[in-house]
Amino acid sequence: MEMPKSYNILLLAINLTSRCNLACHHCYLDAGTLQQGSPNELTTPEVCELLNDIAQRSPETMIVLTGGEPLIRNDLEVLIKQGTQLGLAMVVGTNGMLLTDKRVQALKNVGILGVGISLDSLNPAHHDAFRGMQGSWDKTMLGIENCRRHHLSFQLHFSVTENNADELPAMIDFARSSGARVFNVFFLVCTGRGQLMSDISATRYEQILKYLIDAQAQNQDLIIRPRCAPHYKRIAHQQQPESLLNQISGMEGDGCIAGTHYCRITPTGGITACPYIPVEMGNIRQRPFWDIWDNEFKELRTPQLRGDCGDCEYQKLCGGCRARPLAAGGHLMDADTLCTYQPEGNAIIQPLQNLNLKWTPEAEQRMTRIPAFLRQMVKKRAEAYVAELGEPLVTSEHLAVLSARRFGGKPSV
Repeated sequence: MEMPKSYNILLLAINLTSRCNLACHHCYLDAGTLQQGSPNELTTPEVCELLNDIAQRSPETMIVLTGGEPLIRNDLEVLIKQGTQLGLAMVVGTNGMLLTDKRVQALKNVGILGVGISLDSLNPAHHDAFRGMQGSWDKTMLGIENCRRHHLSFQLHFSVTENNADELPAMIDFARSSGARVFNVFFLVCTGRGQLMSDISATRYEQILKYLIDAQAQNQDLIIRPRCAPHYKRIAHQQQPESLLNQISGMEGDGCIAGTHYCRITPTGGITACPYIPVEMGNIRQRPFWDIWDNEFKELRTPQLRGDCGDCEYQKLCGGCRARPLAAGGHLMDADTLCTYQPEGNAIIQPLQNLNLKWTPEAEQRMTRIPAFLRQMVKKRAEAYVAELGEPLVTSEHLAVLSARRFGGKPSV
C-alpha cells in the first residue's frame, strides 16, 4: 500500500547504539544504558537491510545516524557507504569528540553529506559540566575545526537552558564564523536523565523563540532553526499574519513532524515517533518498516488535541509538542505544558494549501540540484514567496533570491 504524499517520510533517525563516551545531564537515555549499551543492538546487515527498504520506496529520505554516540560503532563508514550508494542522504549526529582528522577524512571518503555537532556553551567549564566530562569542550572544538579544514559540511546543535540562554548571540556569531551551515536550537523535553533538570520557564521559552525569529531575519548567511519548539509557528504568524510563508503548517517540515514525516529507530529495532516519545509502535525485527510507518501513527496524523491546544486557533499551524504532556504524566494529546498562549476563541487558522503555480523549465531544473529530502518544503516556500509577489510563475531568479537570503551573497542563477 502506498501512503498519501502528505505522509512520506523525509527524515529517519537511527539510534545505532545507546553507548556513549559522555554522560550528558539532559540525555533521554539513563546513565546505565549510556555506559553499557543495550543488548542485541541492530547488526550491520540489519541496518543495511533497513536502508535498502527505505531507498526502494523513499529515496528522498534523509538518514540521521545517531546514538548514544554513533562514532563508537566501528561499522559506521560501512553503513554510510551503503546508504550513499542507494542514493540516500546520510548524516551523523555526534558530540564531536571523536571527529579526529583521520575519522573526518574517512567519513568524507564514504560519501557522508554532513554532521551535526552538539555544542552547548562557549565556556569550556559550562559545556564540560553539561556534558558530564572534563575536557569534552576541547575535543569537540577540535572536531569542529577538523570538519572545517576538510570541508565537511556541519551544523551546530545547541540545547538551550536557563543557564546558557544568554549565550545565544555569541553562539550565533560563533556558528557563522566557524563555517556552520545551520545553527539548531533544541528545547529540552524532560525525559530520561533530563528529568533531573529544571527546564526553562514558559515565559523564557517565548522570549527565546521571538529572539530566534528576529536573529534569523538579521543573519541571512546562516540558517537558525528552533527544534522541538512548534510554538515558533504561532509567534511568526502573530508577527506577520499576512505572510504566506507564516501560514505554512509546521507539519510541512519546519515544525514538529513526529509521526508524519519523521520517526526514529531504537538501537534494538523499535520504532517511535520521536526520541522523546518512548512508546514503541512496532519493531523492524518483527514487522516490515513500511507496515509500521503506514499504519501505526494515525493519532499524530489526525490529532484530536485537548485543553488549550484543542481550543487554540493556531492548532493546525503549531499543534504543540506532543512529547511534553506525555513526559509530564499526561496524555499524548493534552495541552503542551510549555506554552503561555491563551486561545482567544477565534476561528482555526487554516494552513496554506498547495498553490500549484507554474514553473519555468529553468526553475524546475534548478530544483533538481536541491537535495531530494528538501524539495517538498522548498517548493512550497518558493510558491508562497512568488504568490506574495503577486506573480503567477516561479522562475530560477526567484529561487536564486531565496537561496541568497538563506546563505548570503548575491543571487546567482
